[in-house]
Parts: sequence; C-alpha cells; structure tokens
Amino acid sequence: MHNIYFYLIIAFYVYDFVSGQLLSYLNRTRMAPVPPEELEGIYDAAEYAKQQTYQMENDRFGLVSGGFSFAVVMALLLCGWAGRIDAFIRMYTSHYLLLPLSFFFALTALSSIMDIPFDWYDTFVIEEKFGFNRMTPRTFILDWLKSFALAVALSGALLTGVLVVYKYAQGWFWLLAWIVVSAFSLIVAFFYSEWIVPIFNRQTPLEEGKLRSAIEDFTQRASYPIQNIYMIDGSRRSTKSNAYFTGFGKKKRIVLYDTLIDDLTTEEIVAVLAHEIGHYKMKHILSTVTISLASTGFIFWLFSHLMNSPSLAHALGGIEPSFHLNMVGFSLLYIPLSDALDLLTNCISRKHEYEADNFAARHGTGDALISALKKICSKSLANLTPHPIVVFACYSHPTLLQRISNIKRQMSM
Repeated sequence: MHNIYFYLIIAFYVYDFVSGQLLSYLNRTRMAPVPPEELEGIYDAAEYAKQQTYQMENDRFGLVSGGFSFAVVMALLLCGWAGRIDAFIRMYTSHYLLLPLSFFFALTALSSIMDIPFDWYDTFVIEEKFGFNRMTPRTFILDWLKSFALAVALSGALLTGVLVVYKYAQGWFWLLAWIVVSAFSLIVAFFYSEWIVPIFNRQTPLEEGKLRSAIEDFTQRASYPIQNIYMIDGSRRSTKSNAYFTGFGKKKRIVLYDTLIDDLTTEEIVAVLAHEIGHYKMKHILSTVTISLASTGFIFWLFSHLMNSPSLAHALGGIEPSFHLNMVGFSLLYIPLSDALDLLTNCISRKHEYEADNFAARHGTGDALISALKKICSKSLANLTPHPIVVFACYSHPTLLQRISNIKRQMSM
C-alpha cells in the first residue's frame, strides 16, 4: 500500500490543510481593536468590535471543524479504509454500476453525517449569537434531508452516465465523459431556478411598483430588457442579503432576496443589478463557463491516464484498480493543480468584478453601488481588512476598499 502515490496523497492532503490554516493565521494578523482610518463610516466602533469577534469565532470554529475533518480523512487514508469499504461492498456486488454507486453513496453519507454537528453549531450557535440565523431546527433538518437526497440523485445520475462511458468506451473515455458532464452541468444551470430553487425556497414574481419599474427602466436603458424579476424568501433562513442572475436566453431571470429589498433603497438595488447586468453584457458568464468546461476536460484527460492504475488503487488500500478508488485517489493527487487553477480563476474573477463595477458606474449608478456595497458588507459583518495574500489566493471578488477606489476612479474619468 505504501507506494509513491500513497506518500504523494498524504503530502498533498497535509499541504492542503496546513496552507488553509496558514491563510487563516495571516488574516488574524490583520485584526486590530480599532478600524483603520479608511474604514471610517462603514462600521461604527461597536459594530467593528462585533465584526472582529465574529471573525475570530469563525476562525476558531474553522480550525476545530477543519482539524476534525483532517484527522478523520488522515486516519482513513493511513488505515486504507477506502479499500476496505470497496472490499466490503464487493462481498455483495461487483456490478459495474452498483459497486461504484454504492461506494460513493457510502462516502457521501459518511461525510454528510459528520458535517451535521458542525453545521448545527455554525447555524444555531455562531450565526444565532450574531443575529443572522432565522432557521428553525425543523427547517435545518428538512434542508439537510433535501440536500442529501438532491446530491444523491444528481450525482448518481451524472455518475451513471460517466460509468457507462467508462464501461463501453474506454478508448474515448475522457472526451465522452467530458461531453456528458458538460451537457449535464449546462442543463442544470439552465433550469436551476425552476427545478432546484423551489425545493428550498419560494420564488414569487416581483410585484408591480416603484422597484420593478426602476429595474425595468434601467434594463431598457442598458439595452438588456428582462421581464423575469423574482423575489425569494431568503429571510426564512438568514438576515444576510443577496441577488443574482440565473439561466440563459429566455430562461434568464433576476432573483432578489427579500432581505436585500428590506436593507437597500431602490437606487441601491438597481445599482447592484447594474453590476450583474455588466457581467452579462461583457460576456463574463460565457468566459466563466468556457473556463469551467475546459478545466473539466483537462481533469478527465489527466484522470484517463490513472483510472486503471493498480498502484493508485493500492495506495488507498484497494486490491485491484477500480474506477471509484482511482477517482478518489486522483482527486487527492489533483490538489496542487486545483489550487493553481483556483489562483488563475480568482484573478480572472476579480478582473471581471472590476469591469462589472465600471459598467455600473458608467451607467450612472456608481454612488448608489458604493452605498449598497457598504451596507451589504456592514450587515453581514464582512472582514474589510483581509491579508493581501489571502485576497490573492482565495478571493473571487476584490475587497470592499479596492472596489470603492475603482468605482470612484471610473466616475472621475
């Protein structure tokens, strides 16, 4: 079992945990008892102290929950439990579909059950303490059951398609599997708001009135007319705000959280949507999807070189190579490449955010967008002084101060 793949898997997993904790430590070094001068007016002294406490509690909780997960996975790897689970299931079936589906179901169930106490603590202790949580225990349990069932159904359907390709077209596996996964992902994204969201939330068309008229007026001026404007009952679970675009073509729609409507003025909501429209107008969605699909193809191409490797299966305690064991082993070997790809995509994403902000500023909503961003960050107790290395490594959005500076610069041009 202790071959080169085993040692690489252990090394990469340790690196992943240690690097994550190091980034958290760097963020803690930026904490201070009083806000910097450039943050004046975003938080008052009491709110800033509350934000610092919130950040510290989340950091400590992340260390405990992440440390527990790390210890469990390390124990499983060192003891070869993936191979043992595989051997146990083989006592009952060796079917090319039932074996891997049962294996991944076991891993998903184990992971989901282990997460329950931590998710519960996060929701009903930390989020409750700082006034964010509106979820009841009943809603929490129902959400968990729905999420688990949905994950099993969707991943099971997708995995079945990939396994059929693996069984009958190994020579073209990576290409055909890429096509299957890409098509599946696009279909889910296309119908996400109609199929997935209603399982958890109620969406209702935004009523006629000042807000809807303002949104429609702006979309007309921006040459991006859209009639599908919905409100979602996010306040059932949290006080935090959000808004997003979803779907493509005739399926595209604007979705506003009711908390956002309560927290922001009409002008600020229009500014937030102007930013989102900027993403569409500047083809950011297309480029993001293209990068995602290309990276998926790259992953399958790499995996095709290891999917039948006996050594990789042995590294996880398996007796013989199998699709599911080798996929788990490959996912752990892929950690460094995944981090490198994340760095690239985060850089591109931050560039896109600046460009979308510029679009909003050019259409006369710069001041309102700055005001909205300040309110959203303040309401969510966002960390306004992350370490620059953390921003570079992990942030898909620029910091609030970076965005404000960029918007003001665009407005002065």
